[in-house]
Amino acid sequence: MSIEAIKNFLDGFSIEVTPRAAAKIDNFADLIPKGTLIYIAHIEGTPIEEMVATAKKINEQGFTPMPHFPARIIKDKNVLQDWILKYQNEANVKNGLLIAGGANKPYGEYDSSIQLIESELFDKANFQNLHIAGHPEGSMDIDPDGSTKNVDQALSWKNEFSKRTDAKMAITTQFSFDADSVISWANNLKKSGIDIPIHIGIAGPAKLQTLLKYSIECGVGASIKIIQKRAMDLTKLLLPYKPTTIITDLANYKANNPFFNIEKVHFFPLGGVKQVSDFVKEA
Repeated sequence: MSIEAIKNFLDGFSIEVTPRAAAKIDNFADLIPKGTLIYIAHIEGTPIEEMVATAKKINEQGFTPMPHFPARIIKDKNVLQDWILKYQNEANVKNGLLIAGGANKPYGEYDSSIQLIESELFDKANFQNLHIAGHPEGSMDIDPDGSTKNVDQALSWKNEFSKRTDAKMAITTQFSFDADSVISWANNLKKSGIDIPIHIGIAGPAKLQTLLKYSIECGVGASIKIIQKRAMDLTKLLLPYKPTTIITDLANYKANNPFFNIEKVHFFPLGGVKQVSDFVKEA
């Protein structure tokens, strides 16, 4: 059952790129299925024109762009309005991932994705899909005390908002390496009444050194031990990591629990888009 379950689980996956990574790809159709949702990470300091040009390229090649809107690097409502108009008029963008962002302090008047939502600009612009961030292992940035109190409160608020908006909402998560912790987190969300579909973040194939670097930067907690343990095994040290185990475990769980709220897989191509493409084809 595993092979069929994995194929079903990976169907309709999404992927994330930066403008710099996207510039190196002549045609996304050479790597991933047409229509794939492609998130565009907005790194602090990236000009909006570069983001819009990337979204335009993705759209023109037959894919669906979903740019990040990081609250802490947006100065005010006028700038947010300007970004939305540029994306819509120049790149036909109808989707957005609303996040707080990695900046240590707000550049302007926004500090959280809730404030972006409360601007009402996305609803007025008739965005079709609004995705928000999820943290299966918590977020020290949001909950410095190691709890999940603030994260849970924010998701509860967004769950109520999902009932009022015409846009479809989903939770797109940080990547993790441990299926058990992901399953427990997802099930606990549902038990608490939060029933927004989850797009689970998965780190694509990459060198172990690359994975460790990004895991530390992104604050991936408990499950990083899985990668550290692998790095200590000299027979595996030089072999690239592939997310085979976590994908297999989640796919089988989903096959046995059809109402499991993880709906899709979202790949972080830490080793490159082609590596993700090859992995999906071989799965």
